[in-house]
Amino acid sequence: MTLEFDFGQNKKKTETEFAEENIKVKTQKRKISEKKISPKTSQLPNLQTSKPSKQKPLKEKAGSNYTEEHITTLSSLEHIRLRSGMYIGRLGDGSDPDDGIYVLLKEVIDNSIDEFIMGFGKRIDLEIIDEVISIRDYGRGIPLGKVIACVSVINTGAKYNSDVFKFSVGLNGVGTKAVNALSSFFRVTSYREGDFFEAEFSRGKLIKERKGKAEKQKNGTLIEFIPDNEIFTEFSFNYEFIEKRLWIYACLNKGLQLKFNNQIFKSNNGLLDYLQKDIEDECLYPCVYYKSDELEFTFSHTHNYGESYFSFVNGQYTNSGGTHQSAFREGILKGINEYFKKNYNSADIRDGIVGAVSVKLMEPIFESQTKNKLGNNDIRGWIVNDVKSGLIDYLHKNSDVADIVEKKVQQNEKLRKELNSVQKEARAAAKRVSIKIPNLKDCKYHLGDAKHGDNSMIFITEGASAAGSMVAKRNAFTQAIFALKGKPQNVFGRNRTMLYKNAELYNLMKTLGVEESIDNLRYGKIIIATDADVDGFHIRNLLMTFFLSYFENLVTDGRVFMLETPLFRVRNKKVTQYCYSEKEKDKALKKISGAEITRFKGLGEISPGEFGQFIGEDMKLIRVGIDELHTVSKTLEFYMGKNTPERRQYIMENLI
Repeated sequence: MTLEFDFGQNKKKTETEFAEENIKVKTQKRKISEKKISPKTSQLPNLQTSKPSKQKPLKEKAGSNYTEEHITTLSSLEHIRLRSGMYIGRLGDGSDPDDGIYVLLKEVIDNSIDEFIMGFGKRIDLEIIDEVISIRDYGRGIPLGKVIACVSVINTGAKYNSDVFKFSVGLNGVGTKAVNALSSFFRVTSYREGDFFEAEFSRGKLIKERKGKAEKQKNGTLIEFIPDNEIFTEFSFNYEFIEKRLWIYACLNKGLQLKFNNQIFKSNNGLLDYLQKDIEDECLYPCVYYKSDELEFTFSHTHNYGESYFSFVNGQYTNSGGTHQSAFREGILKGINEYFKKNYNSADIRDGIVGAVSVKLMEPIFESQTKNKLGNNDIRGWIVNDVKSGLIDYLHKNSDVADIVEKKVQQNEKLRKELNSVQKEARAAAKRVSIKIPNLKDCKYHLGDAKHGDNSMIFITEGASAAGSMVAKRNAFTQAIFALKGKPQNVFGRNRTMLYKNAELYNLMKTLGVEESIDNLRYGKIIIATDADVDGFHIRNLLMTFFLSYFENLVTDGRVFMLETPLFRVRNKKVTQYCYSEKEKDKALKKISGAEITRFKGLGEISPGEFGQFIGEDMKLIRVGIDELHTVSKTLEFYMGKNTPERRQYIMENLI
């Protein structure tokens, strides 16, 4: 789960101030505590209730004073600092695995992985001591005469040369430079054949360099850095995120050993280990597995609805998929139909599949610097053919697996035909009631629209009072509101026909646009906005059961969030501060003299005039995530199943 913010840059310090305050890296590194660092919760700044002063009329037309001196040329590293989101995506505070500090970590490790792929260095050591990150590989080491250029001059590197790096994620010569530019301290040391070269930087500017003999050191590269607190204002590392990322690296690079926090990450069976750990005993049959020099894939069917995929390119996790993932899905469809000599519906074949695919490409084309989606169109044909032929060969060799696959496909087909009749009745009933979906205040732009589509979101609220406050202050272009009439039905253990027999859940599904496929999702974010009380938490659980039972991919794709709204308002005549916990309230009381406290029992108690800021730029969101897929059904069964005595006993034993 994540709190999602964007933080601006603070006033920059001079180099002298930096030297005095920040370039004091301890030479005696203390051992990393085995205790994991918990993410810090950032506080919003004080929010004033006073009305903004009216803007004075301009004396001249805006932009009329536009001359040559207004034209600015930034250096590459200055541009990275000014537009950091273009290079590392979101900033965040470390409480989400996509936050910028983990992207910095990944960019450095990726270079070490590239060395391993080319056959140099089977080990990578990672340390985090205080805020100092240290990454040491045992590859070839950066050529000593090019160390400074390789970490500070953009579009510089050996990744353009396929003789040196055949399969690499970092093709644009940006990654390590971005780490350098966004670090208050950055030091690189390259060891080659008994010699070394070391360069030290501050926010991308070279501070000092040295070279000499290092006969006892093995070849390789050591990079140490501290994320800049001017860019990352408040952050801490969550070790679980790092460990999960290292496990992925190990599974994608069989034989590589990664060491972190006294733990060794190594895989003997590649991508098969990754998927088996993730879905464990959920599989209906042993995972199908195939591996060649440029393609590796594995999958199995489960009892879950929908389909889930994990896709990778040259070791990069492409959480938004791309051409390799769609080709993988197509290859499974063609392989099963050809093996059984049938023409099964694609939905019947894919429903319940959980799979993973990894490809190695000479020239991957990503849609952004953060490399979340692959765009190479020329690879589709060979991936489809390799997946199809690999799957057919596996089924011929494992006839017992083939029998289970066919039974699952036939079961899906039977369920789909049953659903068709229920769907017709539900759609007919919906048309009789209303042309529009009840309790929906839609927005103008939706996911997929070229303009503002990615910023679209829908708030699922409890009751008309909460929806009223939100509707009054929402951005009608990108923010939609869906108001629940009460507590939705608990759908745990119910088949998909339930969606068509329950009017409210049917309307919610139609609103989201995911009836046929989650590819048709209409909003970039799905935000559950309930009261911070027992009933509100119960509604959260019921909605999460709905999503995890029928539309699990919405959660695994990072589309589902919880809205955090304040529990307290602490104010006097001059200052108003909103607090999200008892701890924040106590801190505010110490700062604000003569303050009065208001306890918000529900969203409806926050006036529309106040509510706007909580769904605006300073909106606090918690992203819902899943650590491992195989834990989902067990968790839902415990909290939402029929084991009432066991659940009651757990509550009594753990009630504080």
